[in-house]
Order: sequence, then structure tokens, then C-alpha cells
Amino acid sequence: MNSNKEKYQKLCTAEPSIPIFSQDWWLDAAAGSSNWDVALVENRDNIIACMPYVKTKRAGLKISTVPPLTYCLGPWVRPVTAKNVNCISRQKEVLESLIEQLPTFDHFKQQWHYSQTNWLPFYWRGFEQTTQYTYVIGLQTDAGSTWQGLHESTRREIRKAMGRGGLCVRDDLSVDEFLPLHRKVYERQNMSMPYSEDVVRVLDNACAGRNRRKIFIAEDPQGARHAGVYLIWDDTSAYYLMGGSDPEWRNSGAMSLCMWEAIKFASATTERFDFCGSMIKSVERFVQAFGGMQTPYFAVSKTSSKLAASMLFVRSLTNAHAAR
Repeated sequence: MNSNKEKYQKLCTAEPSIPIFSQDWWLDAAAGSSNWDVALVENRDNIIACMPYVKTKRAGLKISTVPPLTYCLGPWVRPVTAKNVNCISRQKEVLESLIEQLPTFDHFKQQWHYSQTNWLPFYWRGFEQTTQYTYVIGLQTDAGSTWQGLHESTRREIRKAMGRGGLCVRDDLSVDEFLPLHRKVYERQNMSMPYSEDVVRVLDNACAGRNRRKIFIAEDPQGARHAGVYLIWDDTSAYYLMGGSDPEWRNSGAMSLCMWEAIKFASATTERFDFCGSMIKSVERFVQAFGGMQTPYFAVSKTSSKLAASMLFVRSLTNAHAAR
């Protein structure tokens, strides 16, 4: 392990504000320990900013994107108490230093955590930015207050699932019992999962070993499993990482019930519930009904190679055709 990664590992252990997706152990599991590195800015042996990044090669091109199931990466800047003008000046200085340490890539793209709102130094260096959205619930210790924040139609679905549906939510099942439900999301659309089940199992093992995940699966009295939610969390937020449902039971209210159980669990565990964003209209409509605050976050990218730009253009056409 290089010295930067050793320092970063210690930082991740000590600093609770680094999101789970940027933790060294997550990157080892999602990308492979040899496929990522980190830029650091230090002041008297104290790390004041960092930025992990992935290193891969495709068709001879140097590519850096986020690993599978990794909702966000991006920079982290140590919080300080100071005047706003001083905070922004400090941000610009450390972000410029992080950019200087990044290797040259033919294509670079990261989604950033919504807490990082200053990408201006990246703009000055030729990067581009697209705004995306997630929904975030500030968790109440009083579950009744959170319940009242749900849309009435969602509350009705949850009542239906628990009432005449007779569903109960189990949290004692394994990832292998969750995966068939998750797989159905893609089977319904005649698509392959965008990551392998082995990747999911490796991540699950890493999260379960650190008590950072819980699986909620709705089951009826006959033992049929209707839907499931896969939740992970760090010290400041829980994240809806994966879900799935059986289309045979899509009107049972099971997915809403699982999500509600995940939110209730998170309210006793951490500070916020993040739905991990979606720009798909039907998914956005579902998660928005749980009462979260619409929250923008950045996708920051730069494509230096004409060949990489051409490959991305062809892929965009393929994806557009597949979506019809």
C-alpha cells in the first residue's frame, strides 16, 4: 500500500463525515484494492482535503469513473469554522491542489456527494458539470412526525400491505435471498444487471462485516416474497442502495412497506435517509412520495480523448435505442 492510501485509511477510521462510498474498505470491495488511489492535501501532517479516484483501462484508454453500486465519490474538505469568504478561499485552494494530483485520464466522471457544492476550480480546469437530484429525509426521533411527512397515497399503500395483504417484513434474510427480487427489476425491462452478482456479494460481505447494512424483505403468510430493500449507512446518513420486487405482486404495497421499515430503522441509527437519486421519472415519483427534500448533486466529468468522446457518443445512442 502506498503512503497516501495508508494515510487515507487512518483518516477514514477517524473522520465520520467521509461518506461510506468514499471509505477505503468500500473502494477495496467495489473497485479492487489495486484499482483506486487518492489525492491528499496536508497541513502539518493533518489531512485537510482528499479525493479518491478509480483507475481503469478500456480499449487502451485511461478511464476514471465510479465503481459499481457507488453512488458518489468526489472531494472531501475538512469542515472548519470561519467566515464564509475565508471558507470559500480555502476550498478553492485545496481543490486546485487536488486537481494537480490527479493523473491524466482520457475520460473522467464522478458523481459527488451533495454536501460538496463548489466545483468552480474544476470548471477552470476544463471539467464539465451536470446537476442531478436525490431526495433526502432529515430523520426524526419521533416516527410519527416522519410518518406524517409521507404522501397520503404512500401511507395508504403501507396500510394495505400490513392489513389485507398480511405482509410482514423480515430483516434476517441473506443477500442471496434478496438478489432474485433485485434481478427482476432488470428482467422486466429485458436488461442485464449492470454489475455482477459476485460484486454485490463482495460488497455485502464488506458491509455486513462492519454492521453497515440491513436487508428488508416483505413476505406474505404463504411465504411468497413480494419486495425487498437493501440499506447501507454511515455515521451521518443511510442510503437506499438497491431494491427489487416481484411483478406478480406489484400492487401489494410491499415496496412501500419495505421502504418505510428501512426509514424507521435508519431513524434510530443515523441522521438522514438518502434515496441515492434517480432521474427516471417513475422512480423519482415513488421516492418523492416519502417526503424527502429534493437535493441537487453534481456529476463532474472531463473527456480529453477524441476516441473516448466518440465511444461515449456511440454508447449514448445505444442506450437511447435500448430505452425505447
